[in-house]
Amino acid sequence: MTESNYVHRLHAGAPGKPILFALHGTGGDENQFFDFVRRLLPDATIVSPRGDISEYGAARFFKRTGEGVYDMADLARATDKMAAFVERLAEEHSASSILGLGFSNGANILANVLIEKGLFDASALMHPLIPFQPKANPALAGRKILITAGQRDPICPAPVTQALADYFESQNASVATEWHPGGHDIRPNEIDAVRVLFEPYR
Repeated sequence: MTESNYVHRLHAGAPGKPILFALHGTGGDENQFFDFVRRLLPDATIVSPRGDISEYGAARFFKRTGEGVYDMADLARATDKMAAFVERLAEEHSASSILGLGFSNGANILANVLIEKGLFDASALMHPLIPFQPKANPALAGRKILITAGQRDPICPAPVTQALADYFESQNASVATEWHPGGHDIRPNEIDAVRVLFEPYR
């Protein structure tokens, strides 16, 4: 059985309400988005895990061998571990739906759980980078996915971001994209788009 626990912050919401997983970027931790998503969904259960990989002291969810070059074996390990963690906590808290928000490295592990498992009913992928061709997954049909990105992001090139959005659309997910003219930074229009995505789950 996959070991499925992380150091994490948790706010237990009302039973029968959604559970939302907030996944930090490289060098972030379980506090990066916790308060933000608590305000978005005050009745939901909020879970914010800390990445279990250290890259020169910076927490991440999976290993890489260079900028944009993923250790695919470790990505597979991390994806199985995250999926088991999500499923276990969603069951423990009798969640009505499973939501996810991730930024940068957190968006990448969230995206790969979607690609491999489906699992999340609605997901906000903020500045994701999936530098490979994902496999088809019929379980993505109907799932709500928001991708936010910077048109001049040096870490996540715009064409690669668009290719990910196109992939999710090809799997019949409900996809929205929100761009800003900058780089690898979060702008107010992205925050607004995240609010719109999660509003039906309040």
